[in-house]
Amino acid sequence: MPKKESRRRAIKNLMMGSITVGGLSSFGTASENKNEKNTPLKGNINHAVCRWCYDSIPLDELCIGAKEIGIKAIDLVGPKDWPVLKKFGLNSSMCNGAEINLVDGWNEKKFHQQLIRNYSEMIPLVASAGYTNLICFSGNRRGMDDETGLKNCTEGLKQIMAMAEKNKVMVIMELLNSRVDHKDYQCDKTSWGVELVKRVGSPNFKLLYDIYHMQIDEGDVIRTILDNHQYIAHYHTGGVPGRNEIDETQELYYPAIMQAIVKTGHKGYVAQEFIPTWTDKLGALRQGVQICDV
Repeated sequence: MPKKESRRRAIKNLMMGSITVGGLSSFGTASENKNEKNTPLKGNINHAVCRWCYDSIPLDELCIGAKEIGIKAIDLVGPKDWPVLKKFGLNSSMCNGAEINLVDGWNEKKFHQQLIRNYSEMIPLVASAGYTNLICFSGNRRGMDDETGLKNCTEGLKQIMAMAEKNKVMVIMELLNSRVDHKDYQCDKTSWGVELVKRVGSPNFKLLYDIYHMQIDEGDVIRTILDNHQYIAHYHTGGVPGRNEIDETQELYYPAIMQAIVKTGHKGYVAQEFIPTWTDKLGALRQGVQICDV
């Protein structure tokens, strides 16, 4: 056994040396990062955080913590909470409230009338508040083939694009995994989402690439980002498996992924969307931001 332990230690040291040579910092350990003070961020990534992951923390407190970390915005916040964000000088980086839910979406024509009404009301509100991003969802397949889903989504979304363009609002469809978390969700592959963006044909419709979800459903994250970044407006993080901290406890190496995002010239946001397991939830968020700040 000692020989095996020595071999493991040698491999670990070699890997850490390679990371240093490549210009990427290691994750560090959870205990180390819990005790770290905030360090100045590099400015290459516009950091955000998803509100729902920190529902146990009052929004005012989350805003204060986010500002201290260097986060610029909060994702998935609707109109009733926008005044709180403005109070603390934070952006609403991905607005919500126009969608019906995750499963009833643009891929079914029977929902189009309600969705068109919802988005026609919300788009001007987003614009008047000074925000630019509004989320949407494909909905579940319910036996529907991919081509029919594409046709239905295209038909519905085209009916709100003129308003989105006029108000300079991006309507952004999220890619979700259908293997673990959102069984039967249709927009579960980057290729399907990219094809939808092409068919809608508006500069104001793009994708939210959730790194956690796409690692589960298709993998090859860095290559996919580099090949399709022009169709992506926003990113979410999350540890795989489990959607927890994005540190050494999971299978993705986020500094390399963030380097790829920076390489594409992305000027939008990267939002932390992991569910913290630490008692110090803001400490976990701080670590996530520092891991992604390349």
